[in-house]
Amino acid sequence: MHTDTQQARLTPLLTGWMAAACGLAVASIYYAQPLLPAMAVEFHLDTAGAGGIVTVAQIGYALGLFLIVPLGDLLERRRLIAALSALTALGLLICALSTSTTVFLLGTLMSGLCSAVAQILVPFAATLADPARRGKAVGTVMSGLLLGILLARTAAGLLASLSGWRTIYWVGFAVLMLMTVVLARQLPRYRLSAGLTYPGLLLSVLNLLAGERRLQLRASLGMAAFGAFSVFWTSLAFLLSAPPYTMSSASIGLFGLVGAVGAASSSLTGRLADKGHGSRATTLALAGLVLSWLPLAFAGHSLWALLLGVLLLDWVVQAVHVSNQNAIYRLAATAHNRLNAAYMTCNFIGMAGGSLLSAWAFGAAGWGGVVAAGAAVSVAGFAIWAAARRFDVAPRLAED
Repeated sequence: MHTDTQQARLTPLLTGWMAAACGLAVASIYYAQPLLPAMAVEFHLDTAGAGGIVTVAQIGYALGLFLIVPLGDLLERRRLIAALSALTALGLLICALSTSTTVFLLGTLMSGLCSAVAQILVPFAATLADPARRGKAVGTVMSGLLLGILLARTAAGLLASLSGWRTIYWVGFAVLMLMTVVLARQLPRYRLSAGLTYPGLLLSVLNLLAGERRLQLRASLGMAAFGAFSVFWTSLAFLLSAPPYTMSSASIGLFGLVGAVGAASSSLTGRLADKGHGSRATTLALAGLVLSWLPLAFAGHSLWALLLGVLLLDWVVQAVHVSNQNAIYRLAATAHNRLNAAYMTCNFIGMAGGSLLSAWAFGAAGWGGVVAAGAAVSVAGFAIWAAARRFDVAPRLAED
């Protein structure tokens, strides 16, 4: 292990920088979503081709989760994080300068792949944090990540309305390069090698998922929570663009601000975990996930019901996520990044599945179908947790 001992303590300022870096990195995946119509016009794409831009970003992120995140258990983390942050910014610059679909997709793939740096920062915060405050630290950094996801759409829509769709890519490049400099100066040097080759490191990710029952449980809960999250957000634009709302793209993007309020409260879950109530926090969050679909069932004709549902849904999804990460980081101190790679890859599968389910449900039965699908996924998550507690599937479950 190689550590800069004078800087290894996780201060509130450093936690804030890491949270901001997570948000800026992961936001690069979502900038395109409200801009697809304008991109389709400029690059002469049909609807399916424009939608492929988002797919390429998601594929890049998925590859990064599996291929890059485990490197945090092999390489010196400050250099790795700074390099990946700079490469994410470079991907955004390529997008801003692109004059063809091919070049734009190359930049999108590059930024998506390297934005997985966010999932190296989260376990790094857990590693540096005092064990008694680890849950709070993880919750704070994860708040930054989820705020990046939610606010990226809002920022992209607003800047596009002012000066064109490329503006968010220029701004994202500049801000992320500044953040790279901050990270290179503020993060401590830290290396805790797993003693494996790179192929062995990737194989160990699969072995951890196959052998750790608590990781399997928490990955299943993450798939359900983020699946439900994706079911809602994928079809929200369809709901709001149609009567009785008939909102513009910029107005729809503002709903990211509503979700951000709920997401920002996730540090409360981390504090519960620090006090030994992680299992109880998980139970409450999964119950809230099911209940969040009650107000959303009336969202087709009630804006207040929609706002309440968004707040509750984003809050409890983040609460489940923070509880999950706090639990898996207790499994092996030398494998935080590989544990996170396995867990987050499963989350991504849940999100991708939720998107597909949402599109099918809306096409088949409108908003009512979306609510039914989201509620079913949420109930499945609660049932998995209840069964695990009943049959003691995961050892020491009460200590999670």
